[in-house]
Amino acid sequence: MTPEPSGSRFLTAELAKAALIALAPAISAQLAAPEVSGLGVLHVVVLDPTQRDGDEPRILYEHSFGDRDRWDVDYADYARRKARLSWRHRMDGRRLQLLEPHRLHADDALLWGSVWLDGLVVAASGAFPIWDECFSLMAAAQLRARAWDAAQNAS
Repeated sequence: MTPEPSGSRFLTAELAKAALIALAPAISAQLAAPEVSGLGVLHVVVLDPTQRDGDEPRILYEHSFGDRDRWDVDYADYARRKARLSWRHRMDGRRLQLLEPHRLHADDALLWGSVWLDGLVVAASGAFPIWDECFSLMAAAQLRARAWDAAQNAS
């Protein structure tokens, strides 16, 4: 029996990096506004969408915006914990916490800012929660489009 391949054929770490670089001007401009982020920082986590249900999610790519020396907490850890919630429950973190709080474990982070879009999980931390969610959704949409484009170009 041949071992199963790991990782997505079309959504690679390189593609995720290119997607976040493409979004960097828009994200950075918005992070400068104090009503979006008090510190002007953000950490984004993209999970590998090929992991199976029940598996521990695997990080495909991570990226920080702004000056990490300004971090007052570990925003990378927060983003990873948010991503884990969306992975486990297959839904946006806000939706889970507002509509289905009975599903939360005692040790789950009570933070939102992660999205589940067609099996893509992206989480952000560093901005205010609605903006973390906005940036996560921007990234997830960009990833979905780039993966689709890569698949079309491979035909």
